[in-house]
Amino acid sequence: MTLFPVPAFSDNYIWVLHDGHRAIAVDPGESEGLLAWLNSNDLRLDTILITHHHGDHTGGVAALRTATEAKVFGPHREAMPEPLVRVGGGEVVEALCLRFEVIDVPGHTAGHIAYCCPDVDGAPLLFCGDTLFSAGCGRLFEGTPVQMLDSLTRLAALPDQARVCCTHEYTLSNLRFALAVDPDNTALQAYSAQCQDLRARNLPTLPSSIGLEKQINPFLRAHVPALERSTRAHDPQTLPGSLGVFTTLRAWKNVFQ
Repeated sequence: MTLFPVPAFSDNYIWVLHDGHRAIAVDPGESEGLLAWLNSNDLRLDTILITHHHGDHTGGVAALRTATEAKVFGPHREAMPEPLVRVGGGEVVEALCLRFEVIDVPGHTAGHIAYCCPDVDGAPLLFCGDTLFSAGCGRLFEGTPVQMLDSLTRLAALPDQARVCCTHEYTLSNLRFALAVDPDNTALQAYSAQCQDLRARNLPTLPSSIGLEKQINPFLRAHVPALERSTRAHDPQTLPGSLGVFTTLRAWKNVFQ
């Protein structure tokens, strides 16, 4: 199987997984660029996986369905471009002889889901939409800090080698914030240099991995004393414990320049 991030808009990726003949596309916010890429690689779109309802993740679905007759899967509890098969946590989507386990990850939106294929070329593959980013996490548009922290904890429990395929190239921006709140983290410093080099060559920083994110992502490190000290220095009203630290971190990131 081959994994490829097809660029869309200014900073989206439409992740494509294919066997050389048929393809799966995740969160196709637009259709024209994806269809051109599929045609240039002589691929037929078989399946579309949707993580949540935002237009930059669903905007291309109707045109792609018309052009390709692809099967579409999306979350149970969100407004979706019909028709589609609705799925939720604990269910399985089968496509191209692969099994994608569905994980409920509310927070960014109320019904956000992720898809995890346990073994693609020897490692799990996680399509997490806008829940987990490299060195960051999604804004809380519809969910609560409790929900998002629980969702991130669920993803962090996946195997360390799981590849994290999020939908935005936000890594450099997230790293600037991460370094501000966790400046002595040597793994974070090294990763920042690596990502700056990749972007200077116009290469994606993704996919990341769960193991790496647990070392460098402040939103997965709310339990670490250094992060609690940093958030409390920023906001003395930070409540104790992981939830208090996470809540302050998310609010701080919202206004970070």
